[in-house]
Amino acid sequence: MSTSKTFLDYALEQMSVVDGMSVRAMMGEYCLYCRGVLVGGIYDDRVLIKRTKSNAEFGLPEEIPYNGAKPMYMIDTENAEQMREVIERTFAELSLVPKKSKKK
Repeated sequence: MSTSKTFLDYALEQMSVVDGMSVRAMMGEYCLYCRGVLVGGIYDDRVLIKRTKSNAEFGLPEEIPYNGAKPMYMIDTENAEQMREVIERTFAELSLVPKKSKKK
């Protein structure tokens, strides 16, 4: 099952409380970016965020986005304030991680 257009539109509306959110289609699902940093994705009508130390304290349920993937935290799309805080914390932590340089 892939994410429906209806759910995608709904999730993006709910995430409008966060500045700089964007999505990129990827194999029938969507990668979530906050100000250019990959923070999660939308998989099977679920908003999933990468696990970090700073967002672990929210006690969010863990979900597997697809077979073979690492677990991610599932965000309650009805709780806009919590969603904003989880995404902001995840962005802040992941934006500090240095990018790997490409070898030629």
